[in-house]
Amino acid sequence: MSERHGIGGDPAEALRLAERVVALAETAGASEAEALVVAGESALTRFANSEIHQNVASAEVFVNLRFVRGRRVGVASTGRMDDEGVRALVERAGDIAANVEELEDWAGLPEADAPQPLEVAWSDGTARATPELRAGGARAVIAAADEAGVAAFGSFSTDVEAVAVANSKGIRAAERRTTSQLLSVTMGPDDGTGYAEQCAVDATTIDAALVGREAADRARSSRKPVAIEPGDYPVVLHHYAVVDLLDMLGYLGLSALAVQEDRSFYEAGRRVGSPLVTITDDGRDPAGLPMGFDAEGVPKQRLALLDAGVCRDLAFDAQTAARVGRRSTGHGLPAPNPYGPFPTNMVMSAGDASFDELVGGLDRGLLVTRFHYTNPVHGKRVIITGMTRDGTFLVEGGRVVGPVRNLRFTMSYLDALAGVEAVSRERRCIRGFLGGSVVPSLRLSSFSFTGTTTDG
Repeated sequence: MSERHGIGGDPAEALRLAERVVALAETAGASEAEALVVAGESALTRFANSEIHQNVASAEVFVNLRFVRGRRVGVASTGRMDDEGVRALVERAGDIAANVEELEDWAGLPEADAPQPLEVAWSDGTARATPELRAGGARAVIAAADEAGVAAFGSFSTDVEAVAVANSKGIRAAERRTTSQLLSVTMGPDDGTGYAEQCAVDATTIDAALVGREAADRARSSRKPVAIEPGDYPVVLHHYAVVDLLDMLGYLGLSALAVQEDRSFYEAGRRVGSPLVTITDDGRDPAGLPMGFDAEGVPKQRLALLDAGVCRDLAFDAQTAARVGRRSTGHGLPAPNPYGPFPTNMVMSAGDASFDELVGGLDRGLLVTRFHYTNPVHGKRVIITGMTRDGTFLVEGGRVVGPVRNLRFTMSYLDALAGVEAVSRERRCIRGFLGGSVVPSLRLSSFSFTGTTTDG
């Protein structure tokens, strides 16, 4: 049976709650008010040591209110939907607004735009997903691991949301969304590890057996890694590593606030990548994890962030857009938001190479599955430090010759993009920390590895 309950998946009910909150805020003296409602139902099946060990489900409601008095903005949130909880929310947000400093450049809440329904953000297959469906996926992963003689760890999650935004300027946006993710980390003898993942709007389209085989084969192939000297190597980056490049670019530089605060690499017309690099942000692309509008209720625009390696556009919310005399691009986050807008649905254009052709183009280099524990060193130059993980291999003469121990790196991701030599035809939806991104694999002319690690 389904685990769904509450108002998860019912955008009409979520919108009625948002409208009720806005009306109470206006009655309480707000000159402007905005309510964001996210009613979500999440379920998760975990497995470890090739055994399912946990199945959990939860339902939560998040109600966020921006209460504006002139140029003073108070923000409060609650997990309650009852009358007393809503009244307490309005009172608390109003009190905050009465006691905070004025925002000198407050431009007001965004104006209403025509609604743009996005049916591809929803799947009945995910909404009706059962513990048995997730357990079946986990068993398929475990079976592949057993066949390869490795142990499987991971999770299969499904999420159902009803999202609604209402404000005092006429915005009425409501939508239902589903997402799912199956991931597996596999561990074998002699320090062999592997990783694989699939994300989808429709959980029934995830090929669990394929995920299991990919992770298991990688763990088996990475047994007995050998140490190599750090240095500059040409590399092939799997999809799982490429998503970190996009996340860091979006987080550090492709935000209007980062530009306005002079901490971004972005300059309109500046070339920062190879002509093979085109990155858009498209919340309506069904290949990713779509969403029709942002946390301010503004429809998401398709943005050309990098076009053939050249900086073209940025993510804006209402406040950052008003500062430069343009409209929001639909990339606002829930208030209070000191971080600014971010691209949350990035898509990198495909190339014309097969994965084997990417590897075949390496005379002597490295094949990297994914990155781990990456952190910024220099934001404006997008210099990142981190480690390889779950399968790093030496390539000679265009062929994988064996696994190597994980390496530490310190590398400008801008230099990485400038060195893109080839892009794969195949792309995958991978969940990063900014959202779901659609990414190919890449071959780069050089990547700087600065040290070795003690683990495999």
